[in-house]
Amino acid sequence: MKKLIFAFFAVTGLLVFNSCSNDSSSASARSYPFKVRMTDAPAAYDEVNIDLQAVEVTGGDGETVVLNTTAGVYNLLDFSNGINTIIATSVLTDSRVNQIRLILGPNNSITVDGVNYPLSTPSAEQSGLKLLVNQTLTADIENEILLDFDAYQSVIETGNGTYKLKPVIRTITTAVSGNISGTVSVLGIAASVTATSMAGVEYSSGVNDMGEFKITGLPAGSYTLTITPELPYAPVIQTDVVVQAGATTEVGTILLL
Repeated sequence: MKKLIFAFFAVTGLLVFNSCSNDSSSASARSYPFKVRMTDAPAAYDEVNIDLQAVEVTGGDGETVVLNTTAGVYNLLDFSNGINTIIATSVLTDSRVNQIRLILGPNNSITVDGVNYPLSTPSAEQSGLKLLVNQTLTADIENEILLDFDAYQSVIETGNGTYKLKPVIRTITTAVSGNISGTVSVLGIAASVTATSMAGVEYSSGVNDMGEFKITGLPAGSYTLTITPELPYAPVIQTDVVVQAGATTEVGTILLL
């Protein structure tokens, strides 16, 4: 009898061990499809061109993975007011993305009033532009991160026709954020657009030549929207603009007086 009992527990233990091993193997074999998109806020330049060479991510385990990058020269101003483009993709085995690094080449430039100037980016060419993300991925679905450049704040004029790129970039998890979009009634003027949360956090963009604007990557909640056009037009304020995750709140045409 004792031999039978021992044999029963031995077989049961082996089955449990194999089950746990299979579960562990299944968990470790999970895949996390991942895309990196890029967008930009309008800026008062003709072009702001960056020479993207590679995109890397660092996971929760500290391992760095080079993504399948669509390398090339991108004019950031082609991707404003809600327009974006995919710059890198991969299928990751780590459920965490702690950091994204953009490697830029030497062919960066800016065009101001029809004149093209080199755009200095020393740190980006050597160690890359490092962006903290801390995103948890979901297995077997499309995971995305949106890199929102602010070209206006990112370009610094250092004098004598020289310009330096010091990137100001927000990382946005699109599935848990929303947007505000609209137009202004007067076309062809410069205007800033700011959404201020109930906690006082500000998110800004600008108006393009068609009078359109879109502020992306807003946490769900209620916002005060402020449109500040150039003189002689007066600022316009809209309160209680509600944003929902995964949706765009349309505010229509804002009348400028």
